[in-house]
Amino acid sequence: MGRLWGAAGAALGLALLLLSPARAVEPVSLGLALAGAASALTGYISYRPLYCLFAECCGPRPGRHFGAVLQQDLEKRLFGQHLAQKVIVKAVTGFLSNANPKKPLALSMHGWTGTGKNYASKIIVENIYKSGLNSRYVHQFVSTLHFPHASLIRQYTDDLQSWIRGNVSDCARSIFIFDEMDKMHAGLIDSIKPFLDYYEQLDGVSYRQAIFIFLSNAGAEKITEVALDYWRNGKKREDIGLKELNDVVSLSVFNNKNSGFWHSSLIDRNLIDFFVPFLPLEYKHVKMCVRVELESRGYIVDEDIVSEVADEMTYFPKEEKIYCHKGCKTVYTKLDYYYDL
Repeated sequence: MGRLWGAAGAALGLALLLLSPARAVEPVSLGLALAGAASALTGYISYRPLYCLFAECCGPRPGRHFGAVLQQDLEKRLFGQHLAQKVIVKAVTGFLSNANPKKPLALSMHGWTGTGKNYASKIIVENIYKSGLNSRYVHQFVSTLHFPHASLIRQYTDDLQSWIRGNVSDCARSIFIFDEMDKMHAGLIDSIKPFLDYYEQLDGVSYRQAIFIFLSNAGAEKITEVALDYWRNGKKREDIGLKELNDVVSLSVFNNKNSGFWHSSLIDRNLIDFFVPFLPLEYKHVKMCVRVELESRGYIVDEDIVSEVADEMTYFPKEEKIYCHKGCKTVYTKLDYYYDL
């Protein structure tokens, strides 16, 4: 690949040298140089998809049936989240298949800790970029780490805008993940509003192919209320509809003073494309997480240990004890107790 690009560069350099006013232009030499440059560049363009199969390039990996693979990954690795699976597959697949989107994709994921928000974003990223969260085209911000001081909001605003502008200029299909949105200082997230709006370009840069993912615990109470109401009325959680939760979550997040989206113009201007609800996890879902973790470590699945780990978790509400307080978040460390002493 390097030799091919080097040949193109050399040929173009020779052509420019021959075109220099200080030299007499020899038509045959000039023609050969330009033909060589064109041939090398054509070869580079033709082989780029093949090159991107083995090295990371900006944009989805070629040769993958993206929607089907993403759905399979979510079904195998994300439990108890029928709504999140459906929304993510449709939203991301539809966006990536659109050659000319009108705006960037903005997903806002809401639910309790351990329900799978970070895991879902990780799966999305891994399906687009080979290096996943380690990709140079994926950028993750954690509110308490990157924006800890309210007194520095102006500086954070400038830094954030500069960072997004620079990385989208480098790769139009950049992905930005904002974690702990419920801990972000109110007003800061509005600084990226121009990048999420319906502009063709801003200062010569188009943001329409970028993806923004927001993760938050805000709205989790409302999601739980709906799920609990279904359970108490003998209905299946799988019957909970997206529209039923969408309005509840968006309104709750917008009016929550402890949310980074409090009175945010991103919501007010309908720039968040999808609010993705993550339901609280039940006992059976925790057991599924334990099994998958055992398999990932290469252990034989021992159902006694699966039950013991799930039994050690705490559940709520106090009377019914249906939902796990920490979801699957501490499964990894619980298993360390049984296998790594």
